[in-house]
Order: sequence, then structure tokens, then C-alpha cells
Amino acid sequence: MGREGPGTGETGLEPGQLEKKTRGKLQKQICQVVLDHFEQQYTAELGDAWSGVRDVLTSPWCWQHALLLNRFSQSPGLESILAEQGYRPAFPAALPYLPAAFRCYTRTAPGRFPAQKHRPGRLKEYYLLNAASLLPVLALEVQDGEDVLDLCAAPGGKSVAILQCACPGRFHCNEYDDLRSRWLEQTIESFIPDPLINLIRVSKLDGRQIGDLQPEFYDKVLVDAPCSNDRSWLFSADPQQAVLRLLQRKELSSLQLQLLRSAVKALRPGGSLVYSTCTLSKAENSDVIDLILNSCRNVMPVDISGMARGVSQQFSFLSGTQQHELLVLPEKGRAWGPMYVAKLKKVSST
Repeated sequence: MGREGPGTGETGLEPGQLEKKTRGKLQKQICQVVLDHFEQQYTAELGDAWSGVRDVLTSPWCWQHALLLNRFSQSPGLESILAEQGYRPAFPAALPYLPAAFRCYTRTAPGRFPAQKHRPGRLKEYYLLNAASLLPVLALEVQDGEDVLDLCAAPGGKSVAILQCACPGRFHCNEYDDLRSRWLEQTIESFIPDPLINLIRVSKLDGRQIGDLQPEFYDKVLVDAPCSNDRSWLFSADPQQAVLRLLQRKELSSLQLQLLRSAVKALRPGGSLVYSTCTLSKAENSDVIDLILNSCRNVMPVDISGMARGVSQQFSFLSGTQQHELLVLPEKGRAWGPMYVAKLKKVSST
């Protein structure tokens, strides 16, 4: 899904025929029960904006993919190849605190650059991702030497991105799920050289308990929470599984709130955390943040509207959000997201 349509090539089809055939095939994969649920919920929550978002989310042939270059694996000629294919540096001069080593490439045309396979002992040159997933990392503003916790780290893209921005003093990557934890370890092995890997702690702890296990231990915490992933749920292969997911959806906000409370406990006074999801759901986004702000006196919101303005050429945002949050809305030509980001700061121990 999301691949750029080739010319006649091996298919024997003209581009228009190929696109039509691809659309028909993909359209059948859309899970109607999920789409109907989203239609009801997001029409109410997003209003007129939902129509355009729905058109992108249900059209994988218009999805875009970004490349985050790996500063630990130089590839002569890669940037020239990307330029020839229409890729341009993302976030150019938009965020003054970004290090020169942080290099992400995007293009307006849909399609996907070839993925690189995991090769033991060899580092990958780039990470393919939804460009909006970098915004939580950029909002966190990790500095060299800081102690950092990635609370729900699998599959590892944001952990890799953090290490493209800075070299933490201690870096703790946690993933509770056993299968996803192995995926996380493989991602780190694929992108990070041995000397730096030795500074990374990978654990399989229940994220809800880390705050009690390591109170006030970290300068920065990223909570990229488990959520109802709108893009993948729309293409649930099993309708029965989709129905079960939708029934369990109401429970996610409770888990997210517990993870946030744990993150606050794990933060040192003066430290900051970023909460993110890849869903449009208000119940899993701003409602969760409002609950933590209303229940934790030692937490205050941090204004990220400046960052949003700095990247407004690359992303489309929902209007009317508060200054400490943003919600990326996919649109054609800028098919990034959904991605919700909110930033908080711990001001005291109690």
C-alpha cells in the first residue's frame, strides 16, 4: 500500500489502468464496520475537516512516506538519488534547535522508497516513516547528556530519531509486549552502532509501573501511547477482530492515563514529557491530557505552537487546538498523520 504506480513495465498495464485496478483491490480491503464507526465519531469531532481526512485515509495510493537518514551510516550518493526522485529536505530552517545531523526527506508525490532489509552487523542507511511521527521527537527537544525514557518504544522509529538529534546520557527504551520488544531490539541493532548501543537500556516492563520503580529519574520522557491506529484499523483484514477492537477502544484512554501518570512520576522536577498517538480520537488525545492536567498539580502545559508554525508548510493541523497540543490531519499532497502531540512539564515533586 502506498507504493507509487509504475509505468507499463512488467504489468503490461497503462498507468491509468494500473491505478484503477489497484484502487479496486484496495477498496475491498477497507473494513466497513470501522469506517462506519469513524464516520459517526469523526464527523462529530472534526466537522467539515473529516471529509478530506477520510478521503486520504481510505486511499492508500495517495499516502506518502518520508526517509529519516541515519547519521551513523553514511551513504555516498543517496541524497543525490533522492533529489533526482523529487525528495527535498523536510523542516528546512524551520526549527533552529535541530542539529545538522538530523536529515529527513519528503516529497509531495505519493509512493514509497525501497525498504532496506535487516542485515546483522550492517547498519541501515535510512528509516521509512510517516513524517508526522517525527513531531513528538522534535517537540521533546532532547539535549546531549540528558537522561531519556521512551516509555512505549516499539517498533523503535522514535527511539532512532531521538538518537539522530542528540546523545542522551542514559537512554531507556521500554516495550511491554514481548513480540514488539524483539522488533524494537532489531530496529536499534539496525540503526545504532555498538558503542552507542551499550548506552541504551531495553526493557520489557509494564510502563504503568516505571514511575514507581524509577521515580524522578529522567529529564525527558516520551509517551507514544498504544492507541486506536486509524490508518491500520481501517484496513483490518478480519471484521470480527475489528468489532472487538472497537469494543475495547473505550478502555484505551484509561491505559493512556495510567501511562501518563507513570511518566510524570518518572520525571525529575523541571523535566518535560511529550504524549503522542496516531489517532484522531478526542477521547485518546486532548481528553487524556486534560485529565492529567486537572489531576496533577505539579504538571503544567508547554506551548508548542511555535514548532507548529515552523513546520506548517509540511503539515496540515486541526484548527482550534490549545497551545500545548497539535493534531496533524492528512490531506492530499500532505498525507501525513494522523498524529496528536502534547507537551507537559513537571514543576515540582508533589
